Amino acid sequence: MKTLILGGTREARVIAHIASGERGFDIVSSLAGRVRDPLLPEGPVRIGGFGGVVGMRKWLANNEIAVVIDATHPFAGTISANAHSAATDLGLPILHVRRPGWSEQPGDRWIRVPDLDAAVREVAELGERVFLTIGRQGVAAFAGLTKQWFLIRAIDPPTGALPPHHELLLARGPFAPADEQRLLTQHRIDVLVTKDSGGDQTAAKLDAARCADLPVVVVDRPALPPGAVVVESVDAAWKWLRDIASR
Repeated sequence: MKTLILGGTREARVIAHIASGERGFDIVSSLAGRVRDPLLPEGPVRIGGFGGVVGMRKWLANNEIAVVIDATHPFAGTISANAHSAATDLGLPILHVRRPGWSEQPGDRWIRVPDLDAAVREVAELGERVFLTIGRQGVAAFAGLTKQWFLIRAIDPPTGALPPHHELLLARGPFAPADEQRLLTQHRIDVLVTKDSGGDQTAAKLDAARCADLPVVVVDRPALPPGAVVVESVDAAWKWLRDIASR
């Protein structure tokens, strides 16, 4: 059963590893190509976009894909929506794998916002030294804030406009709580901005902010398409895929 896994996440790599070791599954993983040195999954990999819904629909048909698993980043809203539309148009089963988001803990000072524009408005009022941990995409939304200083952490350098006062820190998680606490102290951070990505790779910054009693601006995830079938774990995704194969 030829399966397309839309990846870039640890969950996608684990699903590809499990399925590639089982008879009857022909796995192809797809990465967006936005990271210069991505962690590659097991098996065949294609890198790059599809050209919207029309392009993806054509690629799925031309490559005789039978099932689609969307295990992209929780904030990859466009590709998730396109994949859902393309698969639905072709009558293909599609599953969206989304790790659980982070949950606010006692002592947290979270401010949830619906998008980056709202995050910018909050930051303008909250502090002067900002730890920006939203990845390289979206940093340009903060370029107009001239009074704040930003520590911007990302795997690759942002390509758009940057705030005038900033330091760029290129790093890939996981990060340890003690290191995150040291980072906050060294840079005198007074507000943290993050997307609600979930998972344990970058959760230590939330622990560090809690210990330092700092406000945290948390950007909510984009909604999945109506009617989307969603699971939260690799085990659930593998069970779904096996059930599809057994039909």
